Amino acid sequence: MKANSDRLYNDVQFLTSIRPFRNCSNPDSLQQVADYLETEFSKTGLLVEVQKFIDKRNVYSNVIAKYNAGASKRLIVGAHYDVAGDQPGADDNASGVAGLIETARLIASKKPDLDYRIEFVAYTNEEPPCFGTESMGSFVHARSLSESGVDLIGMICYDMIGYYSDESGSQNFPSPELASQYPDKGNFIIVVGIQDHEEFNKLVHGKMSMNSEIDVELITMPNDSHLACLSDQRNYWKFGYKALMINNTAFLRNPNYHLDTDTKETLDFSRMAKVVDSCYYAIINL
Repeated sequence: MKANSDRLYNDVQFLTSIRPFRNCSNPDSLQQVADYLETEFSKTGLLVEVQKFIDKRNVYSNVIAKYNAGASKRLIVGAHYDVAGDQPGADDNASGVAGLIETARLIASKKPDLDYRIEFVAYTNEEPPCFGTESMGSFVHARSLSESGVDLIGMICYDMIGYYSDESGSQNFPSPELASQYPDKGNFIIVVGIQDHEEFNKLVHGKMSMNSEIDVELITMPNDSHLACLSDQRNYWKFGYKALMINNTAFLRNPNYHLDTDTKETLDFSRMAKVVDSCYYAIINL
């Protein structure tokens, strides 16, 4: 069983169809997503938990599905389900959420024999105005792990895994130095991490690359790099946990970033499935 592009499409279609848009100003819309996630995770047979928290008098939810829940060591795989403002957010980040659900389906179906627990966590409140604050769902989750003394292998964040292009020059870079090291076509996925966790970054990248049907690149950036901390992995660093991001380079490739043109029609669901398959192999071999 491999990742199914039709299921990925259906998940993205649901997420992008919600109105009002699923941002922190529309908690009822976010609750629709949380309910959907709870239902889809439950269909897999995994143990599901909803982590609720209050911010500015609104109730928000992280939705968690657990595999091999009796193991003491844990691996977190996460993605945020909210959007920035009034836009459908297909790549950012319905693609990551769809990938998260599909990875959970694969794990539940294949039942790999592991000595660690996997928790699939769908976060709310990643986008501005919550970004960089303790109102981020991933901050709430990471803090709860720290307070419980959890033995964490690491955290893998799915953020924007759906947009690709085979055109030369479709991949942009923040510097000529980086442009000389990576493909100029936006048809790869990249593991983004920081120097403090270089060993973990290389491990995940190496496992993802094995027999992968999509090119998997790696970049390990300085700890204070702005580009390295643009999603939920940042909050696990604050509590001393290893964490990285699986990403298609976001605004360096996708011209629809944080715009109302970020629609499902712009995504490549076949390549998304290949990314999920690569991530699945890494997740069960850490």
